[in-house]
Amino acid sequence: MSGTGSVEELGAHAARARAMALLRIRSRATALAILPAAAAVVLLVAVAQGHIGPGVWSTVSWAVAACAVVILLLAAAVAAAVARARPAVSPTVPLTEAAAPDLYRLVRDLADRLDVPAPSAIALTPDCDSWLEDRTHPANRSGAEEPGEGSGRGRRTPAAPVLVIGSPFLWWMRVAELRAVLAPVVAGTGPSANPDIAAARRFVRGLDAAVADAAVPGQGRVRRIPAAFVGWIAKVLLRGCRGHAAEMERCVAAAASGRAQEVDYGLRIVAQEQVGLAYAGWDRLLTRVALPAWRMGRWPSRLDAGVVSALTELSRRDRLAEGFTSRLGERPACDLIEEPGAADEAASLLAARLFHGGPAEAGPGWSPVDWQQYPDEVVDRKWRTEAARLHRVLDAMGVASSVTVGAPGSTASGGAPVPTLARVIDHLASPGADSEALAAGIGAAVARDEEKAAPGPGTEGSPPAAGAGTGPLDLWGPVPLPLFPLQPPRTGTELLADHVVAMVCCAAVDTAGAAPGLDWLDGPALLVDGGRRSDLGAPVLSLVEEGDAEPLRSWLTAVGVRTDKPVRLS
Repeated sequence: MSGTGSVEELGAHAARARAMALLRIRSRATALAILPAAAAVVLLVAVAQGHIGPGVWSTVSWAVAACAVVILLLAAAVAAAVARARPAVSPTVPLTEAAAPDLYRLVRDLADRLDVPAPSAIALTPDCDSWLEDRTHPANRSGAEEPGEGSGRGRRTPAAPVLVIGSPFLWWMRVAELRAVLAPVVAGTGPSANPDIAAARRFVRGLDAAVADAAVPGQGRVRRIPAAFVGWIAKVLLRGCRGHAAEMERCVAAAASGRAQEVDYGLRIVAQEQVGLAYAGWDRLLTRVALPAWRMGRWPSRLDAGVVSALTELSRRDRLAEGFTSRLGERPACDLIEEPGAADEAASLLAARLFHGGPAEAGPGWSPVDWQQYPDEVVDRKWRTEAARLHRVLDAMGVASSVTVGAPGSTASGGAPVPTLARVIDHLASPGADSEALAAGIGAAVARDEEKAAPGPGTEGSPPAAGAGTGPLDLWGPVPLPLFPLQPPRTGTELLADHVVAMVCCAAVDTAGAAPGLDWLDGPALLVDGGRRSDLGAPVLSLVEEGDAEPLRSWLTAVGVRTDKPVRLS
């Protein structure tokens, strides 16, 4: 215990030392700004008392005084700009105490055990992380002064920061595991209450916000020149603060970790395994399951609940995850929220905005989808849409229809293109086929469709059950969405392969009795005789990249797909 206390004390002492170093930088900048004024006062007093003769020294004194006035005005303008600059706030879904009384009670009990101030509020983030965030800037507060800010005369007491919790943790972790994981985070409110550390953080955040304001595009010349000057001064000060600020935060984290060792330390080691597992499941769910729906204008409304299904499936497949499903009999942390479904929906909508750039609210072209509806309303529709796009590009290239698998180049009797799988296979397998031109055409068609479906400016707000207030992305101003894109743009070959796979799946559904399905770890899946077929990718790549259709034809024969039958494209 004494070792833990010494680690905490050393970390806290080092953090305060670094905070004082940051405040000294601020003091030196202030001293540098008032130095010409001090020199002007000395000179003017010396002239007035006759220690310096009138003549040249009098002129020098007034010149120094004029220079001092200009520098003081500039310094005051910079200080005002830094003080008014609005620090960036992480987009989150607020949770009021009425919406999650048990969660607030757990956090307060945890703060009491750690002997630190309780966080002022709780918010959810659609990510696998948790942290404390200071939102005491006047621009981030509404209404009357919040409790804990201090009022009246005397030194202000810093308000406690907001506790931001990763929403996947609430659905996957058990209550005891969540408490153990949050212990070192909540312990960070102790150093945050130190006036010197709080002042140093405000100073650094103000400089950072001033630099960001100076970089905002679209400012007129009248505003751009002063903003550029303020940004340049802020950058110079930030360079001097960078090392001290980073070391201060490391020391704060060390002090919080040392204090948290007294609470659920053994359980925290086990819970950290669940953190890594939740991150893996969340990443797979977003990139493999949510992203295809987002691209179609649909957003899964229960992403956090989907994490549980994805991780349960992972535990079934992966021997390393054996035993994790036994935890599901314990109370999940989402039970600490009064309406977990509403909170999950709000976090799912925010995830769509952050990672894809969707609108702030549901609408005609941006509607929620339940997991039960996902195969029919997302998977099947995705395949039909991509198959239709593939045939539109073939039509534009003048590719004729083929009605016989083994006869490339043959045409239908009516002359009109027929949407068959044979048409696609025969074109890509024919000698001299230009697959690059087809891939380029599909890429251009995808770009046009995405531009046409691009959402307009989002509206404010989040579901009222999850909390009230302004929209979670309002504080980011004109920053373009998505803020955190999940994947880089797909290449033409990848797009072509995806569209051929979609065409094969449509043909399998229409002619071989297959069905669209959802795999929690891999997203859209083709179900044949009730089982998932995951061996389609390699034959399609052989066709697309090498023009070799034999592997795909063998696969189609084994499944019983008729390539000469027209496929429904809508």
